[in-house]
Amino acid sequence: MSGIFGVVTKKACNEDLYYGTDYHSHLGTQFAGLAVFGGDLQRKIHDIRGSQFKAKFHEDYKSMPGNMGIGVISARDEQPIVINSKFGPFAIVTNGYIDNANELAKKLFKEGKSFSEVTDGRVNLTELVAKMIINGKNIIDGIQKMSAKIEGSCSLLLLNKEGIYAARDKHGITPLVIGRRGKDWAVTTESSAFLNLGYKIVKYLEPGEIVLLDKSGLKTKCKGIKTNQICSFLWIYTGFPASYYDDINVETARERCGACLAEKDNIIADMVAGIPDSGTAHAIGYSMRSGIPLRRPLVKYTPGFDRSYTPPSQEKRDLIAKMKLIPIPAIIKGKRIVFCDDSIVRGTQLKNYTIQKLSQHGAKEIHLRIACPPLMFPCKFNYSTRSIHELAARKAIKALEGSDIKNVKKYLNENSKEYKKMVNWITKDLGATTLNYQKLEDMIKAIGLPKNKLCLYCWTGRHP
Repeated sequence: MSGIFGVVTKKACNEDLYYGTDYHSHLGTQFAGLAVFGGDLQRKIHDIRGSQFKAKFHEDYKSMPGNMGIGVISARDEQPIVINSKFGPFAIVTNGYIDNANELAKKLFKEGKSFSEVTDGRVNLTELVAKMIINGKNIIDGIQKMSAKIEGSCSLLLLNKEGIYAARDKHGITPLVIGRRGKDWAVTTESSAFLNLGYKIVKYLEPGEIVLLDKSGLKTKCKGIKTNQICSFLWIYTGFPASYYDDINVETARERCGACLAEKDNIIADMVAGIPDSGTAHAIGYSMRSGIPLRRPLVKYTPGFDRSYTPPSQEKRDLIAKMKLIPIPAIIKGKRIVFCDDSIVRGTQLKNYTIQKLSQHGAKEIHLRIACPPLMFPCKFNYSTRSIHELAARKAIKALEGSDIKNVKKYLNENSKEYKKMVNWITKDLGATTLNYQKLEDMIKAIGLPKNKLCLYCWTGRHP
C-alpha cells in the first residue's frame, strides 16, 4: 500500500507537504516523491529503499516554492508522474493496485501510446493511470473512465494550475480524508498526518467521489456512492494507530480485537506480549480483558528498519525481521507467553525470527493469538502478497491434501475438521505451543463496521 498527501495553503505549502507526506512512511518502502505548483510544476523523486524519507527530502522541499503540492510514499512505482497533456501540465500520485494493468497497457500500445517510466521492465502503474485519464474529454471524465476500466483499486491526487483533484477508488478500498486548518486544506490517506499539522477532519471521501481543493476551498466534482467496502486490513495491520477510517480509530479497533481473542481463550500464562509495532495494541486489548500482565520480551529497534511485510523480496523481508526485533532474556526465560500478532502471512518470519528467538532464550510456552483469520487469498486491490503459494494457510492445505487444490471452502469454515487440521499443521510448523486465530465475525465486530461495508477478500475470496 502507498500513502498519498496533498495540500493547498494560502502561504508556502512545502513544509506541510514535507511532514504530511513523511507521516505515510509506514506504508511504502520503495520510492517517494513530491510535486509542487508554484507558477510551474516542480518534482523530486528518490529511491528510499534502505533510507528514510526525511533524510532524502530534507533539502529538496526547501527549494520547492508554491502553495499547492502533492506527495507520495510508494510501495512499488516511482511517483509523482508529470505529464504535459491536452489538459495542460499536471502531476499525479496513486494508491492501489491494477490487476489488469498488462491488458490495459497493451491496448494503449495499439493506440500508439508509449510509456517513459519503466521500473524493472514493468509499466509504471501511475503513468498508466495518467495516460488513461488524458483519453477523457476532461479530467473528471478521464478519471471516471479510467476507474471504470481497471480491475482492482486506484485512489489518486492530481495537481495542476486549478488545484488538487482528489479521487477515491470506486470500491472505497483505500481511504482518502479531507482536512481543514483555517483557510488551508489538505487530503491524505492517513488522517494521523493531520494531527501535528493542525488540520481537522471535515470529510471522508466516498467511493468514486471526486473533489477539487483550490484556493477558495473544497468543491465536489463528482458525488460518490454509499456502498463502501474499505480494506479491513487497515485496522488489523496496515494503518497507523492514530488514524481514523470512516470515523473508526485504528488503535481502539486493535484493542477490541485483542479483547475478542481473550474472551474466547482460557489459557494460563505469565504474560501477554505483542509483536511490535502493530501487534502491541492487540496485546493491550488481550491483557485488559484477560487480566494477564502485559510485558515486552521482544523490543523493536526502530531507527532505519522498515516493516518486514512490505518489501518486495523475501530476502529483504527476512533480514528486517531478523535484525529489528531484539529479545530480552531476563523477561523470556522460564515464562509462559501469550504472543499476539496482527496476522500470519507467509509465516517464515514468525517461525524463524520470533518464535525461534523466544525458544532460544528459554520461553517455557509460546501461545500465538492472531487478530484475524487465516489469510487464504492474495490481495487484488493493493500490494501485499501476490501468490497463493506463499501464504502459510495454503502451504498447510497443500501439505494436508498432497497437492494444491482450487476449492478451499471446507478450510474456510472455522468449525470444520479441515480448518482445525490446518491450524494444527501451522502450529507445529511454527513451533508454537498453541495457536488461535480470530474468528471472522469477531474481527468484523471489533472493527465496528457492518460486514457489507468491509472488503474481506483475503479471508473469504469474495470480491467487493
